[in-house]
Amino acid sequence: MTRARTEHRLRRDVVEISNALWERGWVANHDGNVSARASAGRIVATATGLSKRVIDSDKVIVVDESKRVVSGRLRVFSEIGLHLTVMKARTDVVSVVHAHCPYATARGLSGQALPCFLPESVVSLGREIPVVPLAMPGKDAEAALSRFVHDADVVMIEGNGVLAWGSDPEQAFLRMELCEHLCRIASLAGCVRPLPDEMLAPLLAKRRKAGLGKEGRADAERA
Repeated sequence: MTRARTEHRLRRDVVEISNALWERGWVANHDGNVSARASAGRIVATATGLSKRVIDSDKVIVVDESKRVVSGRLRVFSEIGLHLTVMKARTDVVSVVHAHCPYATARGLSGQALPCFLPESVVSLGREIPVVPLAMPGKDAEAALSRFVHDADVVMIEGNGVLAWGSDPEQAFLRMELCEHLCRIASLAGCVRPLPDEMLAPLLAKRRKAGLGKEGRADAERA
């Protein structure tokens, strides 16, 4: 597949995910951003200062790893550094999605990580969804995030919603969706108990076998 075709497909995906964030009520005003790595040094991304309701192909830009716009007339969003932090640390990651999903954002504000209390969620997301501690936007926030990138596929950021990543925009979106779903259930329950270790161990083994998580990715690379 040529770079042009790849960027065309990813541009379409970024638009679809951006619109879906607004439709779900996970963003308001100019909140949220979506990015996707097309090739080395070229990242398709939403432009800044726009509602995700109005994002279309003309409002998607391409930036390089220095955050410079190389295609498009609009400006890049200020939190592109968070996306680059993930992409530089994880070569398997193609897309990063950021939004302020209400239940997960509220959970993040509490500073409490969320155990994955449904068996299926352990296979998808691991033992728990961590909280990235509150930090000033920019380098401090990027440094705080970097400590979680290798072990997690979705995080709640204290004071800044949810960041999820995956092998394509759809996978990143689905991980965010599952995070919000779990946080909503936990809110309705009032409190949740982690799964017992005897259940966690075989579920985490399934996650690893599926090539997910740090250990699963390492196994896939060695195979």
